[in-house]
Amino acid sequence: MEKILLEKLKDISILCVEDEDGIREVIVNTLKYYFKDVYEACDGEEAYDMYLEYKPKIILSDIQMKNMNGVEFVKKVRSTDRNTTIMMLTAHSNEEYLMELINLNINHFILKPLNLKKLNEALYKYINENLLDQIALSSNLFLDLHKRALIYNDKEEISLRKREKDFLHLLYENKNQIVSYTQIEEELWLDKEMTSHALKSFIKDLRAKLPINIIKNVSQEGYTLLLKH
Repeated sequence: MEKILLEKLKDISILCVEDEDGIREVIVNTLKYYFKDVYEACDGEEAYDMYLEYKPKIILSDIQMKNMNGVEFVKKVRSTDRNTTIMMLTAHSNEEYLMELINLNINHFILKPLNLKKLNEALYKYINENLLDQIALSSNLFLDLHKRALIYNDKEEISLRKREKDFLHLLYENKNQIVSYTQIEEELWLDKEMTSHALKSFIKDLRAKLPINIIKNVSQEGYTLLLKH
């Protein structure tokens, strides 16, 4: 099983945020076994600077730190970024922060002290949610990220354009949330302007390809994924 972790994570970057030097050194050395690019920070202020510079795929952060604690750091990240995977190291004494962190879309909580078993569980969860070749949009509809196609009932294959694949993947990454029009424009239209006519035409064409309806429009806000299992 460890071989799977090594293969899947080798090209992923991670930022470790921990204010106790000895603990951080142990965690970072362990992470370097799995990840090629491991960044480290001793508090939230340094972590945010590192985040802006390197844009890691995963953030592993403690909560209680001087200068800027983990909650304040995560708030700054989540103000513009809902997709980076964030894992929090928590102690029983951190319970006062948990509800606030849950509302900030934390992907995984790891109870201190961190050990290899807990770390592996968190990393397997990351792989299952982010690195698998196919993701389930419903019980019988899968998005194949490498083929850029939908697989329906295990046999019918529906080709997608890149933007169509990216849009469905974006909805999946933000399942149970609304993907705003602004977020769609920033992530799919990139430097081009997204007109309302262009978006409506894009959604209409994509819906025509779908064998079942999995896209819900939330008036004046954006779109969300209709998860059907």
